[in-house]
Amino acid sequence: MHIEALLSHDFPPIEQSYGARETALYALTAGYGHDPLDERQLRYVYGDQPKAAASMALVLANPGFWQKEAWTGIDWVRCVLGEQRLQLHKPLPCAGRVVGRLRVTRIDDKGAGFGALLHSERELADADNGDRLATLSMVTVCRGDGGFGGKDSSLPPPPAAPGRAPDAICELPTLPQQSLLFDLHGVVNPVHSWPPAARNAGHPRPFLHGICTLGFAHHAIARELADYDADRVTDIRCRFKQVVYPGETLVTRMWQEGCDVVFEVQSKGRSGIALAGTATLTPTTEGIPA
Repeated sequence: MHIEALLSHDFPPIEQSYGARETALYALTAGYGHDPLDERQLRYVYGDQPKAAASMALVLANPGFWQKEAWTGIDWVRCVLGEQRLQLHKPLPCAGRVVGRLRVTRIDDKGAGFGALLHSERELADADNGDRLATLSMVTVCRGDGGFGGKDSSLPPPPAAPGRAPDAICELPTLPQQSLLFDLHGVVNPVHSWPPAARNAGHPRPFLHGICTLGFAHHAIARELADYDADRVTDIRCRFKQVVYPGETLVTRMWQEGCDVVFEVQSKGRSGIALAGTATLTPTTEGIPA
């Protein structure tokens, strides 16, 4: 891992134009439309002006799997997504032109044999008027790159689920080809689609992109707690704990206190939590902070 190169690298801005087709495709890959008779879901996937699911910001102007580039010096085969946060500043239009600007903000050294934590942040803005749309923060766990003598700063655990029954539970199925469909957004890592790559990384078969699973969690919260208005889920963050395999059903359990939500996602029929985190709701879409 080339520490100074990573911290000082000037990533070029990435521009992307998208339209109704891309907006509907993203919604389909986040589980919208799984019930084709539910008109609340269909507004995200049907017609020439579908409503954009807020979690689409995760894939817009995305730099892809840039940790694989030789200049980084990262042992990319052993990289996994540790944490992800999406802060929505304005509702996404159903079509437009956006620009993403990425930077590495910090690298923590967990020690030889324990890896490193690479913190990065991407600002997403409207390319035509400069309006900030979203801020995306992520922590990549580089399991093969620790021991360089850097500062060790542990990540605080996500809030524990309250000791009571969930206020809402949502089950959403994924498709056997879910990862292959998600690759169409340009967020391509071979471990999610190519069986030999997954086996080389220590998994029996390809597993879902972490941000794909997070998109399903965002969908579940919008469905159960925001009357299917995804724009009201303005801040969502999570820690990834266990992989999800395409074709599994995701069970999201939610606990709500006012505008604050604690949630956990589990693959149905398997023990262990796939991801856990928090979300913030606004009373209406007009309340999204600038």
